[in-house]
Amino acid sequence: MDFQDFLRHKFAHVAIGEFKPGKFEAAKQLYEEAVSTYTTGFQGAYLLQEPGTDKGISVIFWESVEDMAANQNQMYQSILKKMSPLFAEPPTTVVYELVCEIQPEKEVTGE
Repeated sequence: MDFQDFLRHKFAHVAIGEFKPGKFEAAKQLYEEAVSTYTTGFQGAYLLQEPGTDKGISVIFWESVEDMAANQNQMYQSILKKMSPLFAEPPTTVVYELVCEIQPEKEVTGE
């Protein structure tokens, strides 16, 4: 890793929405299917659900905005089309730049 690697930031695609009553599980399965199509630049994904509701937040990390756009292929669009009628209303989506990342320290074991 060189100095330039420290200047490069990841990006996060964040979607906040609510599904029709009882549709979260079906949406979760489609989400997992869509995420499984990602390749270049994909850094991880999280799907969060507000307990006891059909509200959720998706956070998908990318190496770059260009990688994110490149992964929105025909298969991804097809899955999104299946997911769309499950929403109570269209989700709010925003792309954020990751400017601070804090990982827990690894525990040092003594010998």
